[in-house]
Amino acid sequence: MSDYDVIIIGGGPGGYLAAERLAHAGKKVLLAEKTALGGTCLNAGCIPTKTLLNSAKLYIHSRDGAKFGVSADNVRYDWKAMQDWKTQIVNKLCGAIAATEKMLGVEVVNAEARLIGPGKVEIGEKIYETEHIIIATGSSPVMPPIPGCRGNPQVVDSTGLLSVGEVPKRLCVIGGGVIGVEFASLFSALGATVEVVEMLDEIVPVMDREVAPILRRSMKSVVFNLGCKVEKIEGGTVFYSKKDGSAAKVEADLVLMAVGRRPNLEGCGVREAGVECSPRGIVIDDGMRTNLPNVWAVGDVTGRSLLAHTAYRTAEIAVANILSGCIAGGKGDAMLWDAVPWAVYSIPEAAGIGLTQQEAERRDIKVATSSVPMRVSGRFVAENGFAAPGSVKLVADAGTGRILGVHIVGAYASEMIWGVSAVIEKGLTAADLRQLVFPHPTVSEAIREAAWAMKI
Repeated sequence: MSDYDVIIIGGGPGGYLAAERLAHAGKKVLLAEKTALGGTCLNAGCIPTKTLLNSAKLYIHSRDGAKFGVSADNVRYDWKAMQDWKTQIVNKLCGAIAATEKMLGVEVVNAEARLIGPGKVEIGEKIYETEHIIIATGSSPVMPPIPGCRGNPQVVDSTGLLSVGEVPKRLCVIGGGVIGVEFASLFSALGATVEVVEMLDEIVPVMDREVAPILRRSMKSVVFNLGCKVEKIEGGTVFYSKKDGSAAKVEADLVLMAVGRRPNLEGCGVREAGVECSPRGIVIDDGMRTNLPNVWAVGDVTGRSLLAHTAYRTAEIAVANILSGCIAGGKGDAMLWDAVPWAVYSIPEAAGIGLTQQEAERRDIKVATSSVPMRVSGRFVAENGFAAPGSVKLVADAGTGRILGVHIVGAYASEMIWGVSAVIEKGLTAADLRQLVFPHPTVSEAIREAAWAMKI
C-alpha cells in the first residue's frame, strides 16, 4: 500500500498549486521543498521584482506629476525602505502558501527529495511509496563560461541583484531578454546609468520584431548594444565585440548576468531514474506525462515555457489527468502552448500571446496584420499623455481571419493580455473581436480598434 497518493518534488508555483488542487480532491499529498515554498517566482523573481518596480513607478509618477497638475517637492526614493517593503510582501505571501497547504492537509517536508523510480521517492534516509509523482523543481539562472565571470564579486545574477545594499551608479546588463529588460528599466528609473549588451539583433526574443523596437526606444535612458558578443569581464568592465567585429567595453559598478535560465535536473534523481531529458529539460507530452508511468513534470523543469502562470496551468493539467485516470498519452487535459501569454514588467510594459508575424510566416501561414497606437484609447491619453509610447498589433490568418497573436507595448499591457487567451484558445476571428463590447473608457479598447483596422 502506498504511503501517499501523490508526492510532489518542488514547492514553487507548479508544485504548491498541484498540492492544493489534489488536496481539494481528497488526495493524500506530500510536498517536498528543499528551500522555501513559493519557489523562485515568489522568493527571488516575479514578486520581488514587481514590488520594486512598483516603487520605482511611484517615484517616477511623483517626480513627473506636474504635467498632470500634481506637484511634489524633494521627491526621493529610499532603497532600504523599498527592500524592506519587498521582504514584507514576500514573507507574508510565503506564509499564506504554508497556511493554505496546512489547512488543506498537505504534508510539507523541508528537505531534498529524489526520484528513485516510478512510485518511489527518497527523502533523507527513507524511501516513500506513492501512486503518482510530480516533478516541479523549477529552474536557475545561467552563469555562462565567460572569462572573468565566475567568482567575480561584481558579477551577479538576478537573485543577487535583488538583494544589493544600494543602487549601483553604473549597471551593465548582459542579456536583453525579459529579465534583463526589467532590471534595466528598474535601475534606470532610479537614476543608474544602464547599458545592455545583447547578442541578438533585438531585445526580448518572444516579441514581434515590429513591436520590440517600440519598447526599446521607449526606454530612453537605457543604452542598448545589440548584435554584440561578450568576450571577457575584468572586475566591472565588460569587454565585447560588435557586429562588425570591432572591440568595445562598458565600465560598470555591477554586472547583471541575465542570459537565461536552466532546468533544475541535478539532485532530484530524474536522470538516474530514467526520465527522458533533452537539453531543454524533462521531456513531456502535452498532458505533462514523462516517459515513466505515473511520473509527471510541470513548470520550468520542462523548459517549455519559463513562466509562473505556465507552471500553474501545467500543474492543473497534470492534476486533472491524475484525477481522471488519463495516464495514457494523447488523452485527457492538454496544454495549448500557443495560448500562453507573456509580459515584460518594464516601464512601459509589454505583453503578448500567440504567434508573432515572423513565427507565423515561418510556419508558412499567410497572415494579415494591423497596428494601432495606444492613443486611440481616450483613457490611455488621459492617464499617460499624447506622447506616451504604446502600440497594439494583431496577427491573423489572412484566409480565415482567425487571430493568431496579439502584441502590446504600453502601460497596463500585462493587465490587458489575459483576455486574448480566450480569443486564441477559442479560435476567434477579427470579425468576432469587432463584435465584442469593451467598456469605455478603457485602454483595452485599443485591441478592438486594432481589429477594426485589420483589412480582412
